[in-house]
This record gives sequence, structure tokens and C-alpha cells, in this order.
Amino acid sequence: MGLFTQLVTLPLAPVRGVGWVLERVLEAAEDEYYDPAPIHRELADLERRLVAGEIDEETFDRREDELLDRLDEIQAFRQGGPGPT
Repeated sequence: MGLFTQLVTLPLAPVRGVGWVLERVLEAAEDEYYDPAPIHRELADLERRLVAGEIDEETFDRREDELLDRLDEIQAFRQGGPGPT
């Protein structure tokens, strides 16, 4: 029966192929978007800029809060949760 089913549904193969490719692209995009490494690097660079006097404390606090919120979002995604609202 498996061979018969494959022969009957052969015209749908391109559609299934496109669907598979789209799933792989989505997975790659999610992997990149939800990678915490760039956020950690940005936090380290932000602290370096504060210590060097390139930015003030207020700018540091605001940007740090944004980055920490992003890390929370990444953690929620990796745990399968809905993420912060």
C-alpha cells in the first residue's frame, strides 16, 4: 500500500518539498533570532562603554534593561513558554 500511496500522491511532491524547505528556513531563523550569544556580547560591550565613559549611567541602564528583557524572551522561548507580553 505504501508504494501505491506514493504513486498516487506523486504530483504533490513539489508542494511537500517547498513545505519542508520553509520549515528548515523557519528553524534557522528562529535559531539565529533566539541565540543568546549576541545579547551577552552586547551586554559586555555596553559595560565596557560605561567604564570607558563613552555612555552615561542613564543610557546604560535603559539599554541594559532592553537587553535583559530580550534574554528573558529567549529563555521563555527555549523553555517552550509564550514569552513575555
